[in-house]
Amino acid sequence: MAALTITLPDGSSKELESGKSFSDFVQNQLPFLKEKALAVVLSDGRTVDLSFVPTENTTVKFLTFDDKEGKEVFHHSSAHLLGMAVQRLWPEARLTVGPVIENGPGFFFYDIDFGDLVITVDDLPKIEAEMAKIVKEDLTVKRWELSKEEAIEKFKKENEPYKVELIQGFDAASVSLYGQGEWYDLCRGPHVARTGQLKAFKLTAISGAYWKGDSKNKQLTRIYGVSFPTKKLLDEYIFLIEEAKKRDHRKLGKELDLFSFQDEAPGFPFWHPKGTVLWNTLASYIREECFRRGYQEIKTPAILNSSLWKKSGHWDNFKENMYFTDIDESEFAVKPMNCPGCCLIYKYHMHSYRELPLRFMELGNVHRHEMSGVLHGLFRVRAFTQDDAHIYAPLDKVESEVEDIIDFTFDVYKKFGFTEFKTFIATRPEKSQGSDEDWNLATQALHDALKKKGIEYGIKEGDGAFYGPKIEFNIKDSLGRLWQCGTVQIDFSMPNRFELDFTASDGKKHAPVMIHRAIYGSLERFIGILIEHFEGKFPLWLNPTQIRVLTVAETHSDYAKEVYQDLVMQGFRVELDVRNEKIGSKIRDSIMKRSSYTLILGDKEKEAGSISYRRMGEETTATVSRDGFLSLLKGELN
Repeated sequence: MAALTITLPDGSSKELESGKSFSDFVQNQLPFLKEKALAVVLSDGRTVDLSFVPTENTTVKFLTFDDKEGKEVFHHSSAHLLGMAVQRLWPEARLTVGPVIENGPGFFFYDIDFGDLVITVDDLPKIEAEMAKIVKEDLTVKRWELSKEEAIEKFKKENEPYKVELIQGFDAASVSLYGQGEWYDLCRGPHVARTGQLKAFKLTAISGAYWKGDSKNKQLTRIYGVSFPTKKLLDEYIFLIEEAKKRDHRKLGKELDLFSFQDEAPGFPFWHPKGTVLWNTLASYIREECFRRGYQEIKTPAILNSSLWKKSGHWDNFKENMYFTDIDESEFAVKPMNCPGCCLIYKYHMHSYRELPLRFMELGNVHRHEMSGVLHGLFRVRAFTQDDAHIYAPLDKVESEVEDIIDFTFDVYKKFGFTEFKTFIATRPEKSQGSDEDWNLATQALHDALKKKGIEYGIKEGDGAFYGPKIEFNIKDSLGRLWQCGTVQIDFSMPNRFELDFTASDGKKHAPVMIHRAIYGSLERFIGILIEHFEGKFPLWLNPTQIRVLTVAETHSDYAKEVYQDLVMQGFRVELDVRNEKIGSKIRDSIMKRSSYTLILGDKEKEAGSISYRRMGEETTATVSRDGFLSLLKGELN
């Protein structure tokens, strides 16, 4: 029989005997992938199992756990492992759906109807033990197809009503099933070749969930899990999860007295004095950096007439995320974005090409209607402040402006100790406004700017704003997590809608291009990221509690107050602790408050006019003169 030609991503080709599967191909031609390959992407875009037998020449990509799609295959197979274990332990349990998820307490879950049986977290170890048995059995995973009618009949006999209901809703004439050992489930696949590949897993949470997300339907038990191809990866993940719990900004925000949320305003943060210091420090820093780069600061109203939002396009594309109110029998909206107000300021004056690019920055407070179920500390709130800027530029200056914004963005991130980044271009979404020509020009300008700066980037298809494509900047924190923060968006639409113009060198009127940009994204969310990144141990310039002055005994209070006042007059953020408590207790309290420097003042320091201090995270104490300590602080800030 003639052999098929299988072409690999690097352009090389190898032969596969006709009638053999991709599993055979890996075994014979790519043995280094034997334990890593999970599925195969064909040249027509289909993703298939390794057991798939090709019938024609094709270009392939073998998916591993290093690929996003490979992880999805692995985690979906892990959901099947969970489902099989549950039905071995409780044969009367009825399975519904077991999808892969990106956000939540696991990478996958299975919704299960246990009838009258109540399953709790105490049952999870028992399920894990059964899953481990199935892994050890190293069962072959098989796929087969049935007609829709055959599948309905099969699942009716097996008393699987949820599967029957699902199949009845399908338009296809046939459905696929996946089985391992005595167990099988309705599934499109693909899946791993053997259960033995699912070596490391953990069930992470259990909760209730309604069938099809409808509270009128029966409540099911949802079991979440994570899985990895090695125990080492699982252990690393568990360590990061525990570390993330310790760093949770909601927990640390309360401990450090930075902010709170109140029942009287759900989703709206209340900034306490120390949190306000942190907020203001970030605002002052970005404001100063903007001024250095030729930005002018503006402020626009929080509430504007609905006619403005209809003109800008927000009414048609963003209305469900907005708050509305009536004033003098007219409808107004609380601003969800700052850009339309900025356009009114631009339009207030006539402009010449000599003024452009014109850069306006605004620390604008915006409000967005978020469902209560998605609120999450400072990461998802209903009111936040964007470090917004809108740049009006002629077309021939757009690319250079974007390049400058890229440099600006990375300079800011590096100030906070972020050195690893991931960058994307987000393209036109289905719900959008503007011409194809403008979108193509805007998208190409973003591509060209990133290429000119030598920055590697990925593509997020359809994730752009409704008015223009954007660059998304992701920063990697100290736990290796990626956070999407800054954006650069090119907008041809809004200047046209607001009839903005400038007089060009030829004396004619032209519409400027509007560039939207934010670097923090929002101050609130960025502060949440910083709290977790630093574990509340902020660098000196940022720390709300830079110095705490402690007394060993009451007799040292006058000297401590003198030192305290001197440091305050030098512009430092200082707290004084002259309580009649043991010095060990005071030091522990200072450590808990994450003070950058703890000063310990006793007889020796009082007599010599010196200072003994400990840096945050250190256990040794050093003694210097007061002038020496000031030089140390100023040196660290510079």
